[in-house]
Amino acid sequence: MTSAPEFWLRGPIDGFPDLFQPIVHALLQAQDEIHALMKEFPSELLWKRPAGMASPAFHLKHIAGVIDRMGTYSKAGPLSQSQFDYLKKEGIENNKLTSQELLVQLDLQIAKFLKLLSTTDPKSFSEFRPVGRAQLPSTVGGLLFHAAEHTQRHFGQLLVTVKVILAE
Repeated sequence: MTSAPEFWLRGPIDGFPDLFQPIVHALLQAQDEIHALMKEFPSELLWKRPAGMASPAFHLKHIAGVIDRMGTYSKAGPLSQSQFDYLKKEGIENNKLTSQELLVQLDLQIAKFLKLLSTTDPKSFSEFRPVGRAQLPSTVGGLLFHAAEHTQRHFGQLLVTVKVILAE
């Protein structure tokens, strides 16, 4: 983490509508803290599941996947086969992946999502968007916000898991 204030205390981020600033701040803060946490985390520990908790690798993959899926739903799109395949593999152990590779995947999804945010019309915030095969009701704003809050939630779980693993 940097010594700078948290993103929400740095003022507006250029290129994003005011309505979306909290979403941008939350994603950038999580990204910054995830990088700091995982900077020297050994790749061979990525799939450890202390006390049956989800592994660090799962959290990193899941955060990237949720961000991607929420972006698709916010545009009223169905998930692609590759998104379904990614979802199925989020928790499947893959010892070939490194911490760095998972951070690159995360960064790519965050960058893609931020680009989407920068081009989303704030007037669409309350527009209906169906979610999943069951077509559950949400809105553009609900999906965009969920990407940020879900990221924060899983970062918290990742933080605890990593601390427990490193203390073992």
